[in-house]
Amino acid sequence: MQLRSITWSNLLIPSRNPLLSLYTCKRHFSSSCLLSDKPLPPRLKIEDADLTISYLKGTGPGGQKINKTNSAVQLIHKPTGIVVKSQATRSRSQNEKIARHLLADKVEQLLKGDESRVSIKAERERKKKASRVKKSRRKYRDLEKGEETSENVENAENAGSRDNNKDDV
Repeated sequence: MQLRSITWSNLLIPSRNPLLSLYTCKRHFSSSCLLSDKPLPPRLKIEDADLTISYLKGTGPGGQKINKTNSAVQLIHKPTGIVVKSQATRSRSQNEKIARHLLADKVEQLLKGDESRVSIKAERERKKKASRVKKSRRKYRDLEKGEETSENVENAENAGSRDNNKDDV
């Protein structure tokens, strides 16, 4: 067992001082932090034996370099028959990595359904959007209430000044 030297600088850093790390706490100012505390499940591992990899010529914008080289990647998952093609970059290795991620997400979506990474991410985004919409509605509702109360106060003041004018006549 290796002992670390104890210095004042080490004692003031929460990660190096277990007592200090007990007393420091994280503050969450929004509900979105609480949603992201639960980690996503690990991405599905696909074996190379289950894949057919082919390199294709790219199409679309990107110039002559894209159209002449075999940098686009097409992966076919043999057990499910899912086909994924990636042409995001000019690099063959990066396109293959992107295609593997896309294929893993699609296979996992097929196998796990609502418990897959993609579904969990989509649900989080849906909740964030609903929270933003709710906050916006609440804001404008409060603004309308504020305008109504100010109009009521102005109407009451105008009515009071009209009564005073009648007394003067």
